[in-house]
Amino acid sequence: MTDTHPDAHHDARADPSVMRRAIGLAARGLGTTSPNPVVGCVILDAAGQVAGEGFHAYAGGPHAEVMALREAGERARGGTAYVTLEPCDHTGRTGPCSLALLDAGVARVVIAVADPNPVAAGGAARLRAHGVEVITGVLAAEAERGNAAWLTTIRLGRPHVTWKYAATLDGRSAASDGTSQWITSPEARADVHRLRARSDAVVAGIGTVLADDPRLTARAGERAGEREPLRVVVDTHARTPAGARVLDGEAPALIAVADDAVVPAHLSDRAVRLPRKPDGIDLHALMAELRGRQVVSVFLEGGPTLAGAFLREGLVDRVIGYLAPALLGSGRAALGEAGVTTIAGAVRLEFDGITPIGPDLRLELRRPNVHRDS
Repeated sequence: MTDTHPDAHHDARADPSVMRRAIGLAARGLGTTSPNPVVGCVILDAAGQVAGEGFHAYAGGPHAEVMALREAGERARGGTAYVTLEPCDHTGRTGPCSLALLDAGVARVVIAVADPNPVAAGGAARLRAHGVEVITGVLAAEAERGNAAWLTTIRLGRPHVTWKYAATLDGRSAASDGTSQWITSPEARADVHRLRARSDAVVAGIGTVLADDPRLTARAGERAGEREPLRVVVDTHARTPAGARVLDGEAPALIAVADDAVVPAHLSDRAVRLPRKPDGIDLHALMAELRGRQVVSVFLEGGPTLAGAFLREGLVDRVIGYLAPALLGSGRAALGEAGVTTIAGAVRLEFDGITPIGPDLRLELRRPNVHRDS
């Protein structure tokens, strides 16, 4: 086990393989639960056999524990519940999961991650107060990675940002003549649509819109047709043209402009004015605006200038890079000015995975988790 919580070490009462199953169940809710977390739950009966499973599928719907308890029925009595996030202890659109577990007669609850949301936390304490054995911290790091977007939002008060880029092996996102379509394969582009479908908002800069006229939709994604992410263009001077595909109505669009910009009529119903900084609009203000719109996860597809600005402001939590087996030797770099002037100041990341996608490689990296509760 890779957890650091003292309760999780060498505890024969907690089976990490069951928690890993719960983490896998939680992932089924990615893209449909916002602004709620993804949560998975596995119920074992008193004999240690799986009696029920569930995950939180959509905001306002039954929580993972309730789904698993429904499937388990009477077999839950005297059994063990494995849940990826501390059971909630408040009544929102649904009732408290702590009470549901108590009513079902569960004897033991194994939790991966404590709930950092003060509104909902307290489930573990309530369960313990009623004589339920509670074990915490089992596969906590793994569960946190699966719930990184929601945890970032609760802990930092802003959406979680994933920067996606595509480049050649020598780090070029366009050739010297400006052409960039297509560096990577159709398989890689389809993979990007799947990732878009799991995000609440897709963000691009005006440079990308003017150069490539992207749609920024998840039309080839896992849930295309059911839920399209909000399309956001960072457009300081309100230059998005009337015929831009991002304005086609296929999915909602938001044009982030400077507070002193002259906004043309075709953008008036989509524009939001934000404070201007010397190098463009205030990205922290943009994050606050998106948070107010219940955006938990942002998929950043801007060009090198916007990506550099996000990185410079400390707003990139995760990086997904698609590397094509090709070389250019010149042309636009994938990342622009990011405020780094020395090797000592380099932004250091940790690998989460390297996956072949068609002829390309998908690199997944994250910032070291300095925000995790201790």
